[in-house]
Amino acid sequence: MSQQTEPQDIKKKILSTGIRVGTTVKTTFMQPFITKASPEGLYMIDLDQTLARIKTAAKFINRIEPSQILVCSGREYASTPIEKFCEITGARKMLSRFMPGTLTNPSLPYYTEPKLVIISDPQVDSQAITEATNAGIPVIGVSNTDNVTSKIDVVIPANNRGRKSLATVFWLLAREILIQKGKLGENDPMKYEIDDFETKISEEELE
Repeated sequence: MSQQTEPQDIKKKILSTGIRVGTTVKTTFMQPFITKASPEGLYMIDLDQTLARIKTAAKFINRIEPSQILVCSGREYASTPIEKFCEITGARKMLSRFMPGTLTNPSLPYYTEPKLVIISDPQVDSQAITEATNAGIPVIGVSNTDNVTSKIDVVIPANNRGRKSLATVFWLLAREILIQKGKLGENDPMKYEIDDFETKISEEELE
């Protein structure tokens, strides 16, 4: 498989995951990543730009020691994707509520000094972004059409609300990190599939 055809195969694999389906709102920050609106009024994200930004983000991530990378999210559907991503890459995770002072108050027992912060939603993870910015730590953020990304250093445009979409974004990012490190060939299967990255919900939650 040539590098030219590889993106097409990946695109075919991920098109049904909802990764490019945005919201009914678009911000000026996200305008460059939007192709059109669907008949339902949902803004659609340019998948080529998503894949290109994932390559850029992977390059950025690979410059930093994995233990110096903090991946955090207050969004429940991002928990399993982040856990699997951290298992594969060696990055550290912080799920659920981001405790104030984590990046800015050295007197706190949970204070940490990462060299890179990755978040799944600029709105939900605004506390992490603010503290990272104040501490001079770069931020990579998965951002939807309605997000404000003025404090994000590398934007990954994608649907950051859906379970399948979040699983896909973190799967793609983990895969690209391994490929760029030479630990995974372009044609090699990942240890986990996208489904393994997906946060499962109980029958009670479905009801």
